[in-house]
Amino acid sequence: MKFILIMRATDEAFENMGEFDFDKMLETVGEYNEEMIRAGVLLAAEGLADASEGVVVDFSTEPPVVTDGPYGETKELFNGFYIINVSSKEEAIEWAKRAPMTGPGFKTEIRRVPTIDEFPQDNEWIQKERAWREAHGQL
Repeated sequence: MKFILIMRATDEAFENMGEFDFDKMLETVGEYNEEMIRAGVLLAAEGLADASEGVVVDFSTEPPVVTDGPYGETKELFNGFYIINVSSKEEAIEWAKRAPMTGPGFKTEIRRVPTIDEFPQDNEWIQKERAWREAHGQL
């Protein structure tokens, strides 16, 4: 089963990251990534650029409103993710508990990533996506 581990931090925790030794942080994250690679569970992992470089497209009006980041009164920022392939939610939880960015204000949200097989296979769009995935080695 695929799960996404969404790395989140409060605004305060994110600001405090500047106090960390960057080289030490890279080493700690690198060791965690290497551990997941050795275990054969890591499919993808990415950090995200600062929220000030992003935008939000808000669809609550017509036309949608685009707002430059940072996004005002956010309670938490999504700052990276891992996609892992494990046998259960419990295993995903165990990997999340070992994540390197921990402490007050840091959280990891765990969500299962459904497979294409869970969608109606007679749907035209699912068939097109399956064909694209097969053509690109994504199944």
